[in-house]
Amino acid sequence: MSKPENPLLEHLFDGMDDTPQPIYARLKHAIIQRIQSGHWKAKQRVPSEAEFVQGLGVSRMTVNRALRELTAEGILTRQQGLGTFVAEKKAHSALFEVHNIAEEIRERGNQHHMTLLLLESGKATVEEAMMLGLRTGHAIFRSAVLHFENDLPIQIEERVVNALMAPDYPTQDFTQHTAYEYLMSVAPMTEGEHLVEAVMPSKEESHHLQIETSEPCLQIQRRTWAGDDIVTATRLLHPGSRFQLFGHFGR
Repeated sequence: MSKPENPLLEHLFDGMDDTPQPIYARLKHAIIQRIQSGHWKAKQRVPSEAEFVQGLGVSRMTVNRALRELTAEGILTRQQGLGTFVAEKKAHSALFEVHNIAEEIRERGNQHHMTLLLLESGKATVEEAMMLGLRTGHAIFRSAVLHFENDLPIQIEERVVNALMAPDYPTQDFTQHTAYEYLMSVAPMTEGEHLVEAVMPSKEESHHLQIETSEPCLQIQRRTWAGDDIVTATRLLHPGSRFQLFGHFGR
């Protein structure tokens, strides 16, 4: 790729490092960086597909896939006949602590138990690698657990774990103790981040949670660090009628 003359694209080009990721993924990452840094503002028009192709020397297919996926993820928005724009940020809440769901349920005087839906080893996809700050193909573990409060399903927990940080993860019995308990014992959390939003469940998710597909859910996307390394990226899905968030902060 040759460096573009368009100033808007020139800064974008600088964010497309020479990682082994596909070009469309590198373009997505560079666009997200420009938005998160505040250089591209909400409602600002981004270059057209033709401008991306001409300015960066990449294929139209590459640009189309990057813009299409960013639009599907709610980062960009397309307006027929007008172009593509930076989407307005969704409202989200900061959570100040990370708790073990089993302890929370027991503190309410109820019984907690779990059903294991998935536990496997694998190689990080492009998306998983970006979430964990790893290279594509890095060794990871994936798990999915359904948590119950008494006999009512309360949460689907999906995790992607850096295998180097928790090498014994796939040998754990996650029907007896939570992934949180194991991970805190081998890679204690020093930092974390949350993104909270309302979503609609898939047919399979609504089946696991015993709700209608029309019932909104509360989704929490979480990443946690141990020192400089991201240990896990987690997606927590709760039925909206059974879950609420609470936070307390000082004056």
